Amino acid sequence: MEDLDVVAWIQVSDGRMLAVRSRGRDLLYLPGGKREPGEDDWAALSREVREELDLELDRTSFQELGVIRAPAHDQPAYAHVRMACFTASYRGAIAPAGEVDEYVYVGRGERHLLAPAAQAALDLAQRHGLLS
Repeated sequence: MEDLDVVAWIQVSDGRMLAVRSRGRDLLYLPGGKREPGEDDWAALSREVREELDLELDRTSFQELGVIRAPAHDQPAYAHVRMACFTASYRGAIAPAGEVDEYVYVGRGERHLLAPAAQAALDLAQRHGLLS
């Protein structure tokens, strides 16, 4: 079984990481998703963030933090998720859009609210000194 290959945006404010809840999901995920045919990481992530949070990411600040692999949650066709994680500044006001019902900022003490890949991304952000 191959990995679900996705891109994700790590946005931290006041030492807490942004997470979203998609419609019908029990746990929180990071903004992002699968690439469409022909998309590179930047194109996929900027499109996904625009669709999910009605924001425009800034291309000049786009930077890879790392790639994580974790058990897939609520994805019966996949055993694991391979998630390339990026940071970028943004323009606009965060607002749930498309399939996203809500967004929240979570800290290390709230990791139980996150899907496994988002927990691994929280750890990655911590290793980079982004969390309080």
